Parts: sequence; C-alpha cells; structure tokens
Amino acid sequence: MNPVIAYKEYNKITIIPAPKTSFTPQNELPKIKSDAYIHPMASVIGDTTIESGVNIEPFASIRADEGAPIYIGKDSNIQDNVVIHGLRDDKYEKNGHKYSVYIGENTSLAHQSQVHGPSIVGDNVFVGMQAFVFKAKICDNVVIEPAAKIIGVEIPPNRYIEAGKIIKKQEDADKLPVIDDNYIDKNINKTVVEDNKELAKGYLQIMAYPQNYYLLSYNVTKD
Repeated sequence: MNPVIAYKEYNKITIIPAPKTSFTPQNELPKIKSDAYIHPMASVIGDTTIESGVNIEPFASIRADEGAPIYIGKDSNIQDNVVIHGLRDDKYEKNGHKYSVYIGENTSLAHQSQVHGPSIVGDNVFVGMQAFVFKAKICDNVVIEPAAKIIGVEIPPNRYIEAGKIIKKQEDADKLPVIDDNYIDKNINKTVVEDNKELAKGYLQIMAYPQNYYLLSYNVTKD
C-alpha cells in the first residue's frame, strides 16, 4: 500500500466511535483538539475528550466503549502501550461531571502503564512504567514509580509511591512519604511533560506531510 494512503487508513480504523450496545445507546465519537497528536498506531474509541497539546504514542489504547466518558487534560502524554479503559457502571465525579477515567493536565502515563476506571488522576502526576491504577483517585503532584499498584484508595497530593509497592488500604495511602527536595525524582514529571509537549508539536509538523515522513523513514544509505 502507498505509505500516504496507509497513514490515512490507519487514522480511519483507529479513531472510531463506540459501537451501540445496551449500555452505550449512541455511537459516541472521540472529541480531539486539533493540536493534539495521536500516533497512527494508537487507538482512540468512543466518548473520549482529548485536550490541547496531548501526545499519544504508538499502541496506546484509549477505549471508551464500556466505561465512558474518558477525559485527557491539556498537555498530558499517553505513552507506548498504555491502556485506559473503564467498567461500565462505575464513575467518579470531577469538576461537576462524572467520568469513567479522568486524566488531568500536565500528567504523564509512561510506557505500559494502565489506568482502569473508575479512576481519577490529577494534574502534574507521573504514572511510571507498568504501574496500575484501578478504582482509585490520585491527587495532584503525585509520583507513582514503575510497577506500583494503586487499587481502591485515594492518594493525597504531593506523595510518592515506591517502585513495585501495592497500595490497597487507605491507611497505607495516608502514610505515603511526601515529595520534598530530598526525593530524587521530584522533577521527573516536569521534564517528561516538557519533552512530550515538544514531541507533539514536532510530530504534528511531520505528519502534516506524511509523504515526507515516509521518505525520511526509508532514506537508508547502503554500506
């Protein structure tokens, strides 16, 4: 297939409405701001709002076909192989609206992490590689280190969860350490967000002319 046509076809099959079911009677379409970047091999399905400056990378799956709606705030990034999905009947309230999954502004979901609704992830949050959030509320300015699991609790603001730790009791969530100047990863999300904002703009410029993108991709010199 011609690479330009292939690019267009990917967009047709990966950004689609949710199917009509007994629990989603309407074919709700994603609502995506024009300056958000979605890689052709990411999928966005159903009643999903993606705000300005969001960067969504390859093989991310944002699927509002069961639990809906899903919201992703301004300048957040959804990295490779991230899964965002929700249970159909459970929602949490944020800013006067109910969501299956709500992701705030300037938040990072790193590679292979999962946020399963009902869940709320606040502003300026870093969700590390292979971390898992389910039936949880993550307040602002939290760092979830890689492979940590957050289930059924509310994480207070300005806390961090150590790599691999499992938090299932509210008393454990309330005792989590506070992010201070001694915490080595206190600025990790700031750096990741800044980089991904630039990446989103750069990818949008490239993909405005997909034929150039493919020419660059295959401009390989022989030894």
